[in-house]
Formats: sequence, C-alpha cells, structure tokens
Amino acid sequence: MFMGEYRHNVDEKGRLIIPAKFREELGESFVVTRGLDRSLFVYPQDEWKILEGKLKSLPFTKKDARAFTRFFFSGATECELDKQGRVNIASPLREYAHIEKECVIIGVSNRVEIWSKAIWEDYFMESEESFSEIAENIVDFDL
Repeated sequence: MFMGEYRHNVDEKGRLIIPAKFREELGESFVVTRGLDRSLFVYPQDEWKILEGKLKSLPFTKKDARAFTRFFFSGATECELDKQGRVNIASPLREYAHIEKECVIIGVSNRVEIWSKAIWEDYFMESEESFSEIAENIVDFDL
C-alpha cells in the first residue's frame, strides 16, 4: 500500500526522484499516465493490469467510456527507475500536469500520484475546507 506525502524537484531532463518507500512496491517497471485533477497516476504492473481489465470491460458504444479510455491509455507510459531512483517523466505528461520543477508525490493506496506543487496546494486547500462535508457524504462506506 502506498501512503505519505513527499516533495521533490524535476531536473532539467525531466527526471524525478521517487521516494524510497515507494520504489520496492512499484517494482522494476511501472506505468505512469494522466490522472484526474491535473495529476499523474503511477501504477505497479499488477495494479495496472487490474485497471486495464476494468477499462476493457467498459462498453465501447458509450461515448464517455471511449473518451475516458482514450484519455487514460493514450497518456500511459511504461517506466523504469534509474540507479539513483529517478523516473524520466515524458514531456506530454509533464505538460498535462503543469509540472515544471517542484512536485508533490503522494501515496494513495494502490497508486502513487505526482502533482505540481502549486496545483496540489490549491487542491488541498479547497478539499480541506470541505473535508467534513466529504466525510459526511461517504459515511455509508463504513469509515
């Protein structure tokens, strides 16, 4: 399980250090793709295969299913860590997430998310203000 929040910088070549606590669970190769809310989602191969199966089962006759599947898969890139624990993030993904230098890397259960520091801070502030309301809305999930 991935959890925690870390801050690192992308270097001039588009490389980002992945926190040591995430490296082993990500494995030798993993998938980075466009996520929601202008973030990047990072999946270990086993989690990616589960997600891939779910997305394949969506009805291709539905416009929203086709659009989401295209969005998700067209941005997907298989990645590996270098010897320093860095991943090279493709420029289209960096552009999508507005990642220029400062990043926040968070663990979210079965995936890692990479955020531009500025976008994460905005998102966090907005969510923090409504956290009680969000919690109230998901109380049926037995939390």
